[in-house]
Amino acid sequence: MDLLTPEFLTIAVTLLVAGALTGVLAGLFGVGGGALMVPVLYEVFGVLNVPDETRMPLAVGTSLAIIIPTSIRSYLSHRARGAVDEALLRVWAVPIVLGVVAGAVLARYAPALVFQLVFVVVAGVNAVKLMSGTKRWDVATDLPTGAALRAYGGVIGFLSSLMGIGGGQIANIIMTTHGRAIHQAVATSAGIGVLISVPGAIGYMLAGWGQPGLPADAIGFVSFMGFILFVPTTLLTANLGVRLAHSLSRRALELAFGVFLSIVCLRFLYAILVG
Repeated sequence: MDLLTPEFLTIAVTLLVAGALTGVLAGLFGVGGGALMVPVLYEVFGVLNVPDETRMPLAVGTSLAIIIPTSIRSYLSHRARGAVDEALLRVWAVPIVLGVVAGAVLARYAPALVFQLVFVVVAGVNAVKLMSGTKRWDVATDLPTGAALRAYGGVIGFLSSLMGIGGGQIANIIMTTHGRAIHQAVATSAGIGVLISVPGAIGYMLAGWGQPGLPADAIGFVSFMGFILFVPTTLLTANLGVRLAHSLSRRALELAFGVFLSIVCLRFLYAILVG
């Protein structure tokens, strides 16, 4: 493609702006921004005439690859402020990766409706919980220990793999309903995003290797062009989101995250109803 055509310049600007918004979201809510990136990349790949049967996995795989540096930057910023539960991340590391692998295997066979329903249910429950501001959602004063705690990690990895996200939404539900503060949940979720995005991106590269209809720049189901154009602005704006998160009160951060999840949930619900 000619790099000076209006079509390419429009695509480049779209990816750069979306990357900036993704970086802010990653720092602010501890999420990788996949809910924003996947639909943008899907439309961009349509303009580039990528076949319909490969557009979605290419968008998801590219999104997971982009989440890697974004999550790392967000995680390091939150850790510098002492907000990350490092011990919890160590316990969850292996179960999360195993959950991601299990979800990737299921993703080869499950219809798109399954992924959309999982996303709507998880995002919807979390949005209502956060915006309600009530403690009635709490199931315990702290997280369990042993096998039960590791099982939570597996659930986070599995559902995040099906949803194509960095795990922040699910981790926030689990942690905040077990007595953990929203700021700690957001900060720890950034580290979870690293654990999910790395094996997820590698899996999509392998799954798409040699598949027909992919752009010349693609490595399996990961677009090199999408990665290059998205990453710079996500890295530049991730720390802005972190500073904003720590400047907000607990209630303000809960409401902001709840509104964000509601918008994402409605987008997927619309996709289900419209078909």
